[in-house]
Amino acid sequence: MTEFYTPVAVPTDRGPGDLLRTQTVTVGNLDNTTRASRIVYVSSDSRGELIPVSGTVISSVSASASDLKPIMVYCTSFHGLGGECAPSQLLVSGEEPLDQIQAALERGWTVAVPDGENLGITGLGPHTFLAARAAGQVTLDLARASQALPEATSANPNRAPIVLWGYGDGGRAVVWAGELHREYAPDLDLRGIAAGAVVSDPDALVRSQHRGPWSALALAGLIGLSRAYHHLPLRHVLTEDGLRAVRHAETLSAAMLLEHYRQPLEHWCERPDPWNDAIWRYVLARESRSGARTPAVPVHLYHGTNDLVVPVESGGGLFTEYRRRGVEVSWREYDANHFRTAVDSTPDVVDELAGFLNRPHIGPAQHKGQPTN
Repeated sequence: MTEFYTPVAVPTDRGPGDLLRTQTVTVGNLDNTTRASRIVYVSSDSRGELIPVSGTVISSVSASASDLKPIMVYCTSFHGLGGECAPSQLLVSGEEPLDQIQAALERGWTVAVPDGENLGITGLGPHTFLAARAAGQVTLDLARASQALPEATSANPNRAPIVLWGYGDGGRAVVWAGELHREYAPDLDLRGIAAGAVVSDPDALVRSQHRGPWSALALAGLIGLSRAYHHLPLRHVLTEDGLRAVRHAETLSAAMLLEHYRQPLEHWCERPDPWNDAIWRYVLARESRSGARTPAVPVHLYHGTNDLVVPVESGGGLFTEYRRRGVEVSWREYDANHFRTAVDSTPDVVDELAGFLNRPHIGPAQHKGQPTN
């Protein structure tokens, strides 16, 4: 593990989006027409406390120095709770899929990829999987931090237009970023959002996946949310075997979690329905709020009809709620599973994002949508 990921304290004079550390890196499987920086920047967690977060910013070297490059923040699907599975690590090693990133770079956009809260920087984990407010804030603050890098915005002093794209848990992150945009980062020129296979309700995900081949996701959700709400005694539902399992699981990648933890969630708990515990009901209610606020920018949602990881009803329900609230929202289904949809949708999603960027700039007060609740 490189020294770049050693913990760093957030100075008292720094705020969300400020850069703390930068390092020039080479992204595996990308040619020399791109340049990349690995960064540590300031964001905030579920309780509003300032935290350091790592990420990567990649841009093309071919654009004119006077160009104002759009910035696309791309939030990946769930990579794991710990270990060397942060996107910034996998990008350098050449193990991170590049379909979406390459497609955006070919449009001349700068691409920023967050690692997420507590993933990447050592000693802060586990990753707060399913903690949506923190994920949305980390996403918005990476857009802010990217604008401070000369390779991102070149010599143009104006603010870069921003689009957000995420899939799976990354889709949940960008949806929440869109819902938080006006209250948390109104300074950003956010133009639009694309989100695939969105987990709009973690309670429903836990209930649907607590048994079967994806049961490790339910365990990961319990671990991630208990870290995000560490001031609450959320691990009291676990048995002694469960506590030991969690200590191991919180260091693993997604692939290792799925391999090692195939038991139903109840196997590790004192009760067969831990999500119905009173404290867990409180936490899940706080996190089950995609659609509770109204994005002020257009949103494109998409899903695979054969998705066995995140049921298509999850994204479809969010589409229905956004349309009811008057959000400018579009929907597309793909006759594919969770993983195939992530690839097959790429050309369509890039076209949608390009359409958002080609619209004239609209100030925050002029955007469509209802006031933030």
